[in-house]
Amino acid sequence: MTNGNESETDWRELSRRGAMASHRLIGWIYWDPTAVANYAALGVPDGLGYYIATRGAPIAVAGDGVVTAAFGSIHAGAIKFSLDLCRQHTTFAAASAARDAAVVQGLRTYVPEIVDGLAELAAPLWRAADALPVGGRALYAAHRDWPRPDDVLLSAWLAVNCIREWRGDTHWAMQIADGLSATASGVLDGAWRSYDGDWLPRSRGADDGALAAAYDELEGRGLAACGAVDENGIAHRQHLEDQLDGLTVTPWQHLGEPLTRRFLELVEPVGARLVERIDSTAGPKWMPAARDRTSASWRR
Repeated sequence: MTNGNESETDWRELSRRGAMASHRLIGWIYWDPTAVANYAALGVPDGLGYYIATRGAPIAVAGDGVVTAAFGSIHAGAIKFSLDLCRQHTTFAAASAARDAAVVQGLRTYVPEIVDGLAELAAPLWRAADALPVGGRALYAAHRDWPRPDDVLLSAWLAVNCIREWRGDTHWAMQIADGLSATASGVLDGAWRSYDGDWLPRSRGADDGALAAAYDELEGRGLAACGAVDENGIAHRQHLEDQLDGLTVTPWQHLGEPLTRRFLELVEPVGARLVERIDSTAGPKWMPAARDRTSASWRR
């Protein structure tokens, strides 16, 4: 699980870097034109609802409410709309396969220099993913139990996504334990990332009423004032992020320091290129978790 120098390893920092690399390796696919076209080819008009239907495919059989709970901050109406479209025109397994076909094509096209090295990590990445505690992490559990492909490049990508969803489940458990509602979490996160105009919670379906309630909630906790998140709110959000990095060292410890660093050496140099794919296909604010807080492209 770890090497003999475990006590000298800054696992929190490796966790932070591993999360950023994972978000960048995964995130571009959710706005990839080829993937959306593949989904539309299944009969879904214009590929609408692609992100929700494909990301939620492994857990969608449990119902709209479960997917809404697992996603944490996306409006229930958007979840229902997307999943209903998929059910009407195709299956969730076919939707997932449509996305996965674009994953392999995209990696070979956009970051060809990492494909061989990433494929070599498939088995140890899955061993790390399989070793993670499952309690309370429904979206991770569904991805872990989803059928695994023979293609080792795709398999490695899916293993990283499984680890990423484990961190996501942990993130939402922390937000809930902290007492933050879904919209208040989005408001706080958007302010911490310097996103303007409540873009981030609105992108997830929050309306004026939900935002007003969220600001009331945050002001009542001393995290906002006069309709804006203040320094206390920013500091609190940073504290939550630091906690999350500490709580999610486990997959990287299971992978071990040498292979974790190998993964980072592969993905970090091409990470910005994959974020540029998001910029060009969706816009410069989407997939905020894949963006550096101090150099978001939309502020340049």
